[in-house]
Amino acid sequence: MDAPVRYPELFTPPRERVPESFWVSLSYFNLYRISLATLFLSITLIYGDALNLGSHSLALFRTVCGAYLVLGIVFQFVLRSREHFNVQLTLHAGLDIFAIVLMMYASGGMRSGLGVMLLISLIGAAIVAPMRLSFLYAALASIALLLEQGYWVLAHDLPSSNFLQPGIVAIGCFAGAGITSWLAQRVAANERLARQRGRELETQMRVNQLVIQDMHDGVVVLDREGRVVQFNPQAQRLLRAEGLLGAEMARLVPGFDSHWLAWRAGEESEASFDVELRGREMRLRLLDAGTEEGFAVIFIDDTTRTREQAQQFKLAALGRLTANIAHEIRNPLAAISHASELLNEEKRAEDRARLTRIIHDNTQRLERLVADVMQLNRRDRVEAEPIQLSAWLAAFIQEFVANQSADASLFAVEAGGDPWVRFDREHLSQVMWNLLRNAVRYARNEPASVRIVLREFAGRVEISVLDNGPGVPAAIQGQLFEPFFTTEAKGTGLGLYLARELCAANRATLEYVDDTAGAHFRIQCREARAA
Repeated sequence: MDAPVRYPELFTPPRERVPESFWVSLSYFNLYRISLATLFLSITLIYGDALNLGSHSLALFRTVCGAYLVLGIVFQFVLRSREHFNVQLTLHAGLDIFAIVLMMYASGGMRSGLGVMLLISLIGAAIVAPMRLSFLYAALASIALLLEQGYWVLAHDLPSSNFLQPGIVAIGCFAGAGITSWLAQRVAANERLARQRGRELETQMRVNQLVIQDMHDGVVVLDREGRVVQFNPQAQRLLRAEGLLGAEMARLVPGFDSHWLAWRAGEESEASFDVELRGREMRLRLLDAGTEEGFAVIFIDDTTRTREQAQQFKLAALGRLTANIAHEIRNPLAAISHASELLNEEKRAEDRARLTRIIHDNTQRLERLVADVMQLNRRDRVEAEPIQLSAWLAAFIQEFVANQSADASLFAVEAGGDPWVRFDREHLSQVMWNLLRNAVRYARNEPASVRIVLREFAGRVEISVLDNGPGVPAAIQGQLFEPFFTTEAKGTGLGLYLARELCAANRATLEYVDDTAGAHFRIQCREARAA
C-alpha cells in the first residue's frame, strides 16, 4: 500500500493558476544564473586562479561553471512550458545550492566568499515560493554548507572553530528566506486583491456603460468650463450635434449659460430647468459629480416624447374603459327595453309592479355607473390638506352608520398615537366608504368584526381595514383592482379601482394584504404633522 505524501501541496500543481508574474520572475532569475555562470567561467578562462576562483581545484571549478551554464540554458527552454511551477522552482534552487557549494569547495571553502551567492539564490527563490518550500531550500543550503565545512575539517585538518562562519551564513539563509517569503506573500495577496478589484471594477464599468448607452435619457458630463467630456448616444441624438466631445454646452442649448453660471455660483436652488430645442421641449437636470476636477453631470429628458407616450397610454386606457362601459350599459338597457315592452302587454297590477321595479333597479344601476365614471374624471382635482385621522374617523363612522343603517358596534378603531395624513378629504371619504361597505357586506354580524388600525411607520401612515369574513380567494386577488371586475350581481366593478386611483392621486397606495383569515386592505399615506 502506497504511503500518503506528507506535504502534497508542495510539489503538486496548485488549484489556482500560477500568476504569470511568477513565471516571469523565475525566468529573469534564471537569466541571472546564466550570466553568473558565464561570468565565473570567463574569469577563470582569462585569469586562471589569480582571483581566488578555483584556487583549490581550477579544473573542478571550470567543470561546475560549464555544467551550471548548460543547465541554466536548458531551464530557460523548459520554462516556456508553464507547467509544474513548484517542481521547476525546486530544481532551480537545488541546482544553485549544489553548484555554488561545489564552487566554494573548489575555491578554498568559506574563505572564498561565495557563500553570499547562496543567500542571493535563496532570497530570489523565496520571492515566488511558498513559505514551506523557502524553509526547505534554506535547510538544504545550511546542510550543504555544514557538510562542505565538515569535509574541510575532516579531510584537511582545519580547526573546528571554522564552523562559526558557515553557521552564521546558515542562520542568514533561514532569516533571509523567511522574511522574503513573508513579504512576498503579502505582496502576492495584495496583487490578487488588486486583480480581483480590477475585474470587479471592469465588470461594473461594463454594466454601467451598457445601462448608460441604453438609457432613454441623455447623459452628458461637463468640466468646469461647461465643455463636454463624456456623453452617451442618446444625448447626441437629443442634442442633434456632431462632434459633441469638447463642445461648449452653451452653444448647443439656448439659454443654458445663465442657468449654468447661476448653478455654479450656488444662486439657484433648483438644479433643473426646461428649454426648447429644435421644436421639442427638454428638461435638463444638473448634478455635481463630487470630483476634484469639478465635473458636472447633466440628465436630458425629452418631455415632449414623455408627454406623447402618456397621451398614448391615456388613449389606450380610454379605449378599454369605453368598451367596458358600453358592455356594462348594454345589459341594463336591454333589461329596461324588454321590461317596457312587456309593461304595455301586462294588465295585472302585480306584474306591472314587478316590471316597473325591474326598470327602476336597472336605472339605478346605470346611475351608479355614471356616477363612478364621473368620479374618475375628478381624481386629478386634488386639494390635499392635513387630516387628524382619529377625530376624522370618529365623525366618518357616525356618518357611515347613519347612511348605511349599520350597527356602530361592528366597528373598532385601533390607533397607535395621533397620526396625521395629507389627503383630499372628499377622496379619503370615498375610499374609506368603499372599503367599509365591502367589509360590512362580508364580515360576521358581531361586535368589532370590522377593525380600522392606524400605524405610523418610516414617515408614512398606514390605514388598515380588516374584517373577520371569509377573505378574498387567492385565485381572484390579482383581479381585485381591475375596472369592472366584481363578484356582486348589482355592483359596477369600479369601486376598488376608483379607490386605488384616488389614493394614487394623493400620492398614496392601496393594496390587499393576504395575512389574515378575513380581508385586509391597507392604505399607505404621506404623513403630515399638526400645524
